[in-house]
Amino acid sequence: MPSPRFISLLASLWLASYGFIQAGAFSTIVIDAGHGGKDYGGSQGKVYEKHLALDTAKRVDYMLKKKGYRTRMTRTSDVFLSLQKRASIGNRYGNSIFISIHYNCTYRRGAKGIETFYYTERSKPLAQYVHKAILRRTGANDRKVKHARYYVIRNAKNPSILFEGGFLTNSSECRACKKGNYRQKIAEGMVTGIGLYQSARRAGRVR
Repeated sequence: MPSPRFISLLASLWLASYGFIQAGAFSTIVIDAGHGGKDYGGSQGKVYEKHLALDTAKRVDYMLKKKGYRTRMTRTSDVFLSLQKRASIGNRYGNSIFISIHYNCTYRRGAKGIETFYYTERSKPLAQYVHKAILRRTGANDRKVKHARYYVIRNAKNPSILFEGGFLTNSSECRACKKGNYRQKIAEGMVTGIGLYQSARRAGRVR
């Protein structure tokens, strides 16, 4: 049976031959909801990062599909996936981008805001477009776009970012993160940023 990567390549070539994929465009968006199963991620009381990340990822997936994008979620339920498995899923799709969604946690109770991480210079424009669009939509405190060595982005073969949507260890920010309306704004900003990045690639402004 052909591998998903091979099928994705064939589909991209077929679409391109009929003009459906423009130069610089990507064909698949891999959405990674951080943590899951036995890995709760950050927490504040009974508010767990794994649940917030999955909810946000599903919102992003739904909106992207409505816009006609092809998507793949690394998990769609509360299951544990190793970092290696997550990176492997992302790398199955040759013409894709990878978005890992998280919420933050620290011992410093005053820390707040959103931040977006990238590893390669090729991924930096994706991080910038997504981060800026989410800031505009949420009005959150800006902790900037940063370089980092997180496994899932360090081992990605395609443009990839890791987004942190707010600190659960900050009481006011935790209250915001618990609200579906706030997570919806994050998802909307993320989808807008992905669209702007796609447009920039098609125009040749980024690789």
